[in-house]
Amino acid sequence: MRALIQRCSQAEVRVDNQVTGSIAKGLLIFLGVGPDDDEQDFEWLLQKILKLRIFNDAEGLMNLSVEDVGGDLLVVSQFTLHAKVKKGTRPSYAKAAPPDMAEKLYESFLSEARKCLGTERVAAGKFGAHMEVDLINDGPVTIWIDTKNKE
Repeated sequence: MRALIQRCSQAEVRVDNQVTGSIAKGLLIFLGVGPDDDEQDFEWLLQKILKLRIFNDAEGLMNLSVEDVGGDLLVVSQFTLHAKVKKGTRPSYAKAAPPDMAEKLYESFLSEARKCLGTERVAAGKFGAHMEVDLINDGPVTIWIDTKNKE
């Protein structure tokens, strides 16, 4: 599972010009599912994201987590995080999970996030839809996490 996380002061996702999710202070998470991903991957990833100390404390140091600051999550599915560009100029998405599997793990990730933070603090896009995403990246702070390469 891959996640591109952006600390934001606000973010919003729309499908067909309708807002499907919006948050104030928190994290925008682009989530990509691979064919070898499973429940352990999303559980590890979610806990890592919730505990990441990437919000500023009173001294301006990144010592606080999204949980510590009462921040929200906006989770957007993005299979293109598994793009391969080794050959040619057209990306290959063969390393992305099949849609049925990816949707199941994406929904499981959302469900678990809502259990941890509460339903009102976790917003989402629409799986498989063409989405428009707006955010104000705070920092900017952008972090890449890959459950198959835990560095």
